[in-house]
Amino acid sequence: MRKTILYGFALLAALAAGLAIVLIETRPAPAHLSLEARSGEALAQEEDTLVVDIRRPEEWVQTGVVAGAVLVTYTDAKSFIARIEPLLAPGQELALICRSGNRSSLAAREIAQRIDNPVVDIAGGMLRVVAEGYSPLPPRREQGCMIC
Repeated sequence: MRKTILYGFALLAALAAGLAIVLIETRPAPAHLSLEARSGEALAQEEDTLVVDIRRPEEWVQTGVVAGAVLVTYTDAKSFIARIEPLLAPGQELALICRSGNRSSLAAREIAQRIDNPVVDIAGGMLRVVAEGYSPLPPRREQGCMIC
């Protein structure tokens, strides 16, 4: 009897968790959120866009970074926005890049729900940008790398 009740609660918990994920994932993306496959050269030359590499410091060192990118590891939307807000002008586009595009996709969605600026998720991340021929630069302390 106890096992049946325990399994019943486990099943209910799993269903509730699944429903929560479905509800979160089916919310429409904000209109000012986009997924774009910009080249490394384009990212490095965009003066009107704040490009932020959201990877961890050891990843920046391992592969290099886009020239001019600000380096801020993404852990959560609230602390990330607090770090970049002083650098982001009203209406300025914010472009996020990570290693493969997975983290930037999640981060871009969370951030776009909290700010009015256009938010761009760079499709495929640094893996795609480098595979297309871009030569990243070593990260620098001025960009935000604390281990460089």
